[in-house]
Amino acid sequence: MAQDSTQPAPAAVPATAARTLLPTIVPALLVGVVTSLVLLGVSAAAEELQDVLWQTLPDAVGVGRYSVLWMFTVLVATGVAVGLVVWKVPGHAGPDPATTGLEAPVLPPAVLPGLLLATAFVLAGGPSLGPENPIIAVNVALALWLGTRAFPRAPQRGWVALAEAGTIGALFGTPVAAALVISEALAGQRVKGQLWDSLFAPLAAAGAGALTTTLVSEPSFDLHLPPFGRPGWSDLLASLVVAPAGALLGMCAVYAFPFVHRAFGRLRHPMLMLPAGGAVLGGLAALGGHLTLFKGLDEIAELARDPDGWSAGEFATMTVVKLAALLVATCSGFRGGRIFPAVFVGTALGLCAHALVPAVHPAVGVSAGVLGLLLAVTRQGWVSLFVAAVLVADTGILTLLCLATLPAWLLVTGRPHMQLRADGTAVR
Repeated sequence: MAQDSTQPAPAAVPATAARTLLPTIVPALLVGVVTSLVLLGVSAAAEELQDVLWQTLPDAVGVGRYSVLWMFTVLVATGVAVGLVVWKVPGHAGPDPATTGLEAPVLPPAVLPGLLLATAFVLAGGPSLGPENPIIAVNVALALWLGTRAFPRAPQRGWVALAEAGTIGALFGTPVAAALVISEALAGQRVKGQLWDSLFAPLAAAGAGALTTTLVSEPSFDLHLPPFGRPGWSDLLASLVVAPAGALLGMCAVYAFPFVHRAFGRLRHPMLMLPAGGAVLGGLAALGGHLTLFKGLDEIAELARDPDGWSAGEFATMTVVKLAALLVATCSGFRGGRIFPAVFVGTALGLCAHALVPAVHPAVGVSAGVLGLLLAVTRQGWVSLFVAAVLVADTGILTLLCLATLPAWLLVTGRPHMQLRADGTAVR
């Protein structure tokens, strides 16, 4: 159809001048480095405490490191410790974790010490939560507080974007994850100028954060599963079944989220809620074993080293227990994020599918399971696809994952999120 010459052509979106973007590089790089150092510092402190709690102390008293008694004791003690922080430390370790997501609220500086302390206790003590949500909140608050003093005329939203991007880059060891998150966020906003102009400074922050983490700790998400090779029709069928199954399983937790949160909320006081949550987590650990403790990254690497080392029933038990532990930890007030535990759930689900049907390649099962779980838990399509792909590190899996995303997304879109409003109702 010929274009009507009487109609004016749509105006091109003006690009931002280079002289406007250049001054943002140095602040962005600084923010990226600092966000990574905060993450690495908290992680290092938590690892030292974890060694004391799970190695030094049980060896000293002659108790098995991961015996049922010791797991129950440490998890209840972690609930008591976090409860004391939430109760007594100024700022009460920030808002209710059930009401927060990757987009962090801007917290006053007085809240940050308590939030960092509670996060370190959680990472060391074994509750099934990761560092992402609280570390993003801490870095956003620091960047905004320091940035507005150093550059009073700079927009506050810019510092928030830099801190979020830098932290996500540091968490995943690559700026690609941050670029995907920001692109997804910008898709729902009216962006002035071209997309890459808006991504320029955050991408610099994410790159600096990722490089700092890589140079210091050499992170790797590749599970070194058996080589995948060229995808076939059976692989496509497996991915189209496992990813929606993961999404459905995740949505079960999403729908249970407000009810579990309300149940713990009836206890009202953090010194009741958190120790009770620790006791429930201790019981779950007794059912699922020590691999269902902690944020889950080291544990999925152990599962992946021997995909045939557990039965389908054992994988299924770990899947359900870890998802329940994620639900209880968040709803009872432990500070932490939900992405990394969800990766463990998806990995265990995918390996369960492989154990049930050996024709399901472990790489296909794991990546599809993680994709479905993350879509339900985070509602972040690009991040879910990215994390599922990097676990396998094989380009042949990408086509399968892109196709598997479609039915899984239809199951989660328009439904409640795994996040609550202040009044306890689910975010949609």
